[in-house]
This record gives sequence, C-alpha cells and structure tokens, in this order.
Amino acid sequence: MKNKLQQHPINILLADDDREDRIIFDKALQEIPIATNLSIVKDGARLMQLLDANTGPLPDILFLDLSMPYKTGFECLAEIKENEKLKALPVVMLTASFTRGLELENNLKHTLEGMGAQDYIRKTGNFEQLKLVLEQTLLTVMKKAG
Repeated sequence: MKNKLQQHPINILLADDDREDRIIFDKALQEIPIATNLSIVKDGARLMQLLDANTGPLPDILFLDLSMPYKTGFECLAEIKENEKLKALPVVMLTASFTRGLELENNLKHTLEGMGAQDYIRKTGNFEQLKLVLEQTLLTVMKKAG
C-alpha cells in the first residue's frame, strides 16, 4: 500500500449506472496516493434522494455520469446547482467517449461548466490515464479546500 498524501480521506460520491465503470473507478482510486472514502449510487434519482436526505456534511466531491437512468447527469447537475444546500458541492462530470467531434465535445464541456460543473472527464479505456486524471482532480479539490 502506498503512503497517502493526507491524513483525512477525501469523501467521494460517484453516481454512475455502469457496473464496470464503477469498478474501474474504485480500483483507480485505490492506486493513487490520495486517501479517499468512496460512496456509490447507481442512478440519478437515487443520487438526488441521497443528497436531499443528507443532514451531515456533503461529500468533498461528486463524480457524476452524464447518461444515467431515471435522472440524467444534466438534470442532477441543474438540481444540485439550484439548491442552496447543495450548490457548493464540487461536481465533476463523466461521460463515455464522445464520437461526434471535438467542436461538439468542447461545446458540451463549456455548457457543463456554465451549469456549474467544476470539470469534465471523458471516460477512456486507459486505466493509467484515469488514475492520472483522478489524482489531478482530487489535488485541485484539496487545494481549494485549503
């Protein structure tokens, strides 16, 4: 086991309906040098129920899949950023490989950032790249938290 960079783990909430993506995400977190606690929900409706019912501290960061059943990532992001209790929650959007062209993908990223997303990560089949992106994203969250 690697030494972790900080004493207190970052509390991560992952909302993703794809079982394989959830497993890979968890494995990538375990291999980066940042201590984390991961909680998972499998659809957008359950995510919003969990966040609405939460009376304790919010997660330190939410990784939110764009394409989920019951409520999409777009719908969840809009609800989170319109809710006084939730709007400060850092949200990183996740999506499968975008095949419609770089210009459309850049428009999507710009739209999500305009809605309040902190970042946008395209899911790739490259495990090492996923680890690097997750580590960089979590380091950014740690810096902003002070």
